Formats: sequence, C-alpha cells, structure tokens
Amino acid sequence: MSELLKTLLVDQLNVEVYQNRKVLGQVAAKSVALKMKEILKDKDRVRMIFAAAPSQNEFLEALTKEEGIDWSKVTAFHMDEYIGLQASAPQRFSHYLKERLFDIVNPGEVYLIDCENTIGDECRRYANLLTQEPIDIVCFGIGENGHIAFNDPPVADFQDPAIIKSVELDLVCQQQQVNDGCFTDIESVPTHALTLTIPTLISASYLFCMVPGTTKRDAVQKTLCGPISTKCPATILRRHENCTLYTDIDSCGAVEER
Repeated sequence: MSELLKTLLVDQLNVEVYQNRKVLGQVAAKSVALKMKEILKDKDRVRMIFAAAPSQNEFLEALTKEEGIDWSKVTAFHMDEYIGLQASAPQRFSHYLKERLFDIVNPGEVYLIDCENTIGDECRRYANLLTQEPIDIVCFGIGENGHIAFNDPPVADFQDPAIIKSVELDLVCQQQQVNDGCFTDIESVPTHALTLTIPTLISASYLFCMVPGTTKRDAVQKTLCGPISTKCPATILRRHENCTLYTDIDSCGAVEER
C-alpha cells in the first residue's frame, strides 16, 4: 500500500492525501474498522450512517474485507434517497448499499429510508430511529457542488431544525448523477429526494469523508480554502472535532495548508 503523501490541518479538519482512490479507500476502511472496534469495546452497539455514491466504491469494498468487526452489533442507516424512483430501480441508494455492503456483512440492524411512504410519515419515522441514541460514525463524500448528503447549496442549513427533510436537487447535483454514470441523461434524474440534514450528520462523534477523483477537485478546493458557508456546505466539516477528509492527488491537487 502506498504511503501517505501529505497531511493538512484546516481549522479542525484533518486532511490526508493518497496516491490514488484505491489506496484512499483501503486506508479509510482500516481507519473506520479500527474506530468501530474501539467503540464496541465500550458500547453494546455502534450506530453508523453510510453514503451511496461511486466515490464510496473502493472504501466500501475494502470495509467488507476488514477482519474482526462484529457486524451483528452494528446499527446502520443511510443518509439520503431519491423520491419517485421505483423500489426496484438500480439507482436507489438503498439498493447500492445493500449490494455493496449490507448484504455482504449483514449488520445486526439496517434501517432504510422508505420513499414509498408519505414524505411526512417517513421523515417522522426515520427521525425517531435516528434520535433514539447518538450516532457514532458517519461515512460519506462531498458532491461536486460541495453538498453533503443531498444538502445542496440552495437548501443547506447549518442550523436546520429538522432531522431529515425533503429537498429539491439543484442542477449541478442532478448533472453529477449523470457524470457518475448513474443515469443516462439529466431528464432521468429525480428532481427531489429525502436527506438527513447537516446538523444530523455533524452530530456524529466521528466523521470519515472519502473524496477521490478529478471531478471533485473544485469542491475540495472550496471546502478547504473558502469561507465556511452554505455556498459550499462541506466547509462546515472544518468545525468538527473528529473529521478526517481522505483525498487523492486527483481531488486534492495543489491545495496547501493555510
């Protein structure tokens, strides 16, 4: 495995730069696995939230191969889901996570967002599940527009009172789904989704953020170098006490410590 190329500390955010996305995913998986085991020494369960996106492919594959994790003691959630897609649609985030993680490691409890339910009822149901106990770990990425989950700049709120909400996706976010190969054209991308809010995500004790690839370079640059603002929602990560941003040469580029 290649060595760590560079580390940065931007406000409170730890940034690590690796040679490529495969190594990035492997290192992030080892870090998450270590933290899971550490938490389970003191607690009966570890409560985790996962993202579904191509940026997570290498990380999730590596995580399924990590040994010594008692997945029966894991309670798993996911952070967003399209509204309007059929339950069988391969683009559903629940399908992605089941295929790449849940059906492989079999967590003790898995709670999926059900967009077949009415929006109000589902928001109440999922919020109740999420708030029964604190969230320990969130594993996620950053969108091309700087979003975390589906908190795009027009709808992001650092003081959002909701736990989960319905949002309209902005055009940059919709185009990213096409760029990622999830949809053939922008007309096929749903216009709305349910998403966990920013306060819900950053309330977790530990955040692990995996962001490889050239398409994310502008978002990483703004996250690390721009003002902390909902214009780039990921900038809020710089205020979290235990967040690590895993990047590669393609995504981090020439970003330097300030």
